[in-house]
Order: sequence, then C-alpha cells, then structure tokens
Amino acid sequence: MKILLTGMAGFIGFHLTNKLLNQYTDIKILGLDNINDYYDINLKHARLTQLGFKPQDIDWNEIVSSSANPNVRFVQMNLQDTEGVAELFASENFDYVINLAAQAGVRYSLTNPQSYIDSNVTGFLNILEGCRNHPVKHLIYASSSSVYGLNTKIPFSERDRVDSPASLYAATKKMNEAMAHTYAHLFGVKSSGLRFFTVYGEWGRPDMALFIFTEKISAGKPVQLFNYGKMQRDFTYVDDIVTGITDLLEKVPDATPPCTVFNIGNNSPVELNAYVDAIEEAVGKKAVREFLPMQPGDVPATYADVDHLMNVTNFKPSTDICVGIKKFIAWYKEYYSLV
Repeated sequence: MKILLTGMAGFIGFHLTNKLLNQYTDIKILGLDNINDYYDINLKHARLTQLGFKPQDIDWNEIVSSSANPNVRFVQMNLQDTEGVAELFASENFDYVINLAAQAGVRYSLTNPQSYIDSNVTGFLNILEGCRNHPVKHLIYASSSSVYGLNTKIPFSERDRVDSPASLYAATKKMNEAMAHTYAHLFGVKSSGLRFFTVYGEWGRPDMALFIFTEKISAGKPVQLFNYGKMQRDFTYVDDIVTGITDLLEKVPDATPPCTVFNIGNNSPVELNAYVDAIEEAVGKKAVREFLPMQPGDVPATYADVDHLMNVTNFKPSTDICVGIKKFIAWYKEYYSLV
C-alpha cells in the first residue's frame, strides 16, 4: 500500500502517519508539506523529528527518508507547484492519497486571502489532476465544518445545503467539495471529503483555542472568550479523528459519481465557558476571562451529525473532553519543559 499524505508536518498529518504505521505492516508513505510559517515552524520540525527526519536534511523538492522507518519518506513542496506535484504522481504510482495540506484558519483568511486560493484551490486542483492522470484507489481530502457557515439548523448534516460560507477559508473548502464532485463525474476520481470539527490534542496547532487558552492561563494572562463565552464547538480528540480516517481509507465510494462527504466530529458540542473550566482543572489554575462579542467569520455553534460516517465505518468518538484536555496539558508541559 503506497500513500501520498500531504500535510505530514501538520497536527493531524503527524498523528495520522503514526496511526497508519501502527495499523498496517505493508505500507509506504510519502509525506509532503511546505512547512510554512503560518505558525511556529519549530513545532512542525519537532513533529518531523518524532517521525525520524532531521530538519537540517530537508530541502525543497528533495525526497528524504526517515531514520526511524525506511518506508516513510518526506518532501518539502508547495501543493501549488504544478510541475512538482505532477512529477510526484508520475514517478510514485500511489495507491491512495490523503490530502490534509491546506492554508488553515478562519481569521487569517480575513487579511491573507491569496494564500487560501494558492494552497486550497490551486493546490487541490493539482492533487485532483494527479489522481486523474495517475489513477488511485481512493482520495481522502480535508474539508471543514466551516462549510456550514451561517446555517442555523443543528446538528449539521451532510444533507444540509452549504450556500452561506462565513469566511474565505470556508468558501475554499466548499470549492474543494465541488471540485472533487466534478472530477468524480468527469473522470471517475473516487473521493471522500471529511468535514473536520474542531480537532484538539497533543502536538496541536498554536492558533487553536486549547493551545492559546493553556498558554494564557499558565501565564496568568486574560483569555478572550468571544460571543461572551457562549460559543459552542464540537471539540474532537485527534485520536478519534485519525481512527476515523484509517477506517475510511479502504471504504471506496461506489455511488454515481463516486464521491461523498462525511462529517467527522465528536457529536457532542461544548460551550466555550465549560471548555475553559476543563482547562483550568487540568492546568491547576484559574483563568482570567475577558468576554467579547462575536468576531467576523466566526459562527456561534458547530455540532456534527456523524451518522453517515458511523454507517460506513462504525466510527464512534470515545474520548471525553476532560480526558483529552488532560493529555494535551501533560504534553504541553513536557514539550515546553514546564514539569
């Protein structure tokens, strides 16, 4: 089994690599990431180091092998590098593609719109072209719960219309789903899009709520709670997410056209105030709470209906929010030498 996994240096990509290696004995993974500076590249390098790569050996467009597992390789490359991506597909003959690479973040899209078009639209087009010209068994790609935008009916279902994105990031993810449908219809590219719902856990992104709140509570700084702390999010622990992905890998869509989308979330939204309560308990320190109104691009609540994914893969998120937060805090303290 030969897999192209884009976004390997990212939060979910790192955990997914480990999960795939534990689940499959006969597997070869080529990871791709541009290691951009959207957030601290030292954290990205640390993840790659855990996978057996030496950051000093990584150079643009050069494939390097892991010292921990010879069946894992890595290349630093931009997805919008049309020629480079095409050459990878032509030379590697992938069986499966898991595309997690993207320009993430809702608020960043308000001030840096072009990066979302480059990575999320042009980059995804190059992935689809690779799968078209060098057919793979299954393309799994990252969509987002943000595609539900200003929808008010909850829980969010894949059957709901997604015509009101609240940010450019959401619009690019909706575009990914439309592009995948087109390539399935025209060229038979078999794909599954995953609408992720607020993933958290060890090695997480510093721009996400758990990381920011932990850092500020630990330092005694105020935490900003938008919508006056009443926002609700379907926080989903990363181990549950990667289990859902690996279970879906060989479940190839057989619809006409051969594509589908799935919600992948915890199916249990938590109010932001309660989330901070759980962080306070794990950190052992009270938060200084600063209540603010909604920010542009944000939505008041997310809540995943995961029946579709459960029916196909028996997906069942099992990690309680307090358990997941404690695991993150333990990692955070060790990573930053706070223990």
